[in-house]
Amino acid sequence: MANSKVIIVEGPQGVGKTTITDYIRHAIPYTNLYRLSGTADITPAGKEKARVMYEDLLEYMEKMQNKSINLLFDRTFFTEEIYCRLGFKEYTFTDVYEKLLDKLAKMDFEIYYITLYLKDEEEFTKRLNREGKTKVKFTEFNKNSSSNQQKEYLKLADEIKQKYPNVNVVNIDNSRELKVVEKELQELLKWKE
Repeated sequence: MANSKVIIVEGPQGVGKTTITDYIRHAIPYTNLYRLSGTADITPAGKEKARVMYEDLLEYMEKMQNKSINLLFDRTFFTEEIYCRLGFKEYTFTDVYEKLLDKLAKMDFEIYYITLYLKDEEEFTKRLNREGKTKVKFTEFNKNSSSNQQKEYLKLADEIKQKYPNVNVVNIDNSRELKVVEKELQELLKWKE
């Protein structure tokens, strides 16, 4: 029986993943935070790099089962799938993605897949243009790009929810006041302040 959690936080560029994952990391004891950037190689060779990287990641996760340590991810292979679906890469990742997701869903963790989204999509413009925001090399991000990503992430969340009932799939509107979002996360992930 699982004695630890895997928490995966996904969502479009500018939705606030860094803020939320930092909060979860510091709020839940024994939680390790991993920030993944994927591979910048958009050619078919990039697919192989991504496949190897994420298979190795899942192998590591398997070794961490039942160690009373929570694993928190700011992006994983779901982002690779989304970027491929949106045509940012020159290949399809779905065959690899489906195998990775199936393997993840069978692990002995409480698994949470959290999609952050902004109900107020105008908020993307402010967040993407703030000082210090990292720019992604292979694509230009703007409100329209983030809105398109958001639609795909929400669609993907629905797909996961239908196929994997043991995965806790939750969509959280991160355009609300931070304290409200934090309270929702606390109730979802069941920790005490």
